[in-house]
Amino acid sequence: MTFAAVGLSHSPLIGKNDPAPEVLTRIDAAVDQARAFVHEFEPELVVLYAPDHYNGFFYKDMPPFCLATAATAVGDFGSQAGPLSVDRDIADTVAEGVLDLGIDLTVSARMTVDHGFVQPLEVLFGGIDTVPVVPVFINGVATPLGRVSRIRALGDAVGQATARLDKRVLFIGSGGLSHDPPVPTLKGAPARVADALIEGHPPTPEQRAKGEARVLQAGRDYAAGASTMVPINPAWDALVLDVLENGTLADVDAWTPDWMAREGGGSAHEVRTWIAAFASLAAAGPYEMTSRFYEPVPEWIAGFAVATALPR
Repeated sequence: MTFAAVGLSHSPLIGKNDPAPEVLTRIDAAVDQARAFVHEFEPELVVLYAPDHYNGFFYKDMPPFCLATAATAVGDFGSQAGPLSVDRDIADTVAEGVLDLGIDLTVSARMTVDHGFVQPLEVLFGGIDTVPVVPVFINGVATPLGRVSRIRALGDAVGQATARLDKRVLFIGSGGLSHDPPVPTLKGAPARVADALIEGHPPTPEQRAKGEARVLQAGRDYAAGASTMVPINPAWDALVLDVLENGTLADVDAWTPDWMAREGGGSAHEVRTWIAAFASLAAAGPYEMTSRFYEPVPEWIAGFAVATALPR
């Protein structure tokens, strides 16, 4: 059994509303470094923690987290569509192990995922079907949200369960850091929007195109300073990365959902995926962060970060 971890921000605006060339060059170098790290590690299994943006999970049934034994990507924002290469037997084994450790895990035999899952697979592996993967959804959008301590406990349990597999396992946290994109909320939503958030009606191609166009315009407005969205918070992002780098993961147990949203925006809860990934890595003992990169990117409405880590 050998573990490694990667934290990687995602954004649907990558390639559509990019920052200045010199910023993009720095980001590309950091991503290249993470890609080389993964290539050298040669994972036999990827446990991928990612959120959803009302493409697969809706208020009709909204778990705090859910492990997939099969998953299909919708192809939003130009990301790859189709089935992920989920190893059902391994996913079942991991789920059973997590449940045995006292974590009330939800399991999906037909999960729908979006760019939050697809982007890291495309970036690090070149596609969604190139490496065996166990997808784990972590709610980072739909309120009410539970305590972060439960996410840390989930990550620890997944780490313990996968340790029994005797494989090279890469844990990926996809999302964050601070950002406040125009994601709809159920509270105060018009009846039509509320119904869609609850029932999960698949959008028509025209509706999806309009929604994606709104996000693109929001990114342009945000970068131009003509937005009321919560600003990117580099200080809070640094705090998150410091906790992960120092391995002081128990610190997150004191973080409340309201505080996280105030500091980092409504979708800052996507850092829960990073916490889960690094908690999984920590299940094998102390670790060290081997690379750390951060850049605030208003064009992507995100504090963009990339980090890699190995057991010490």
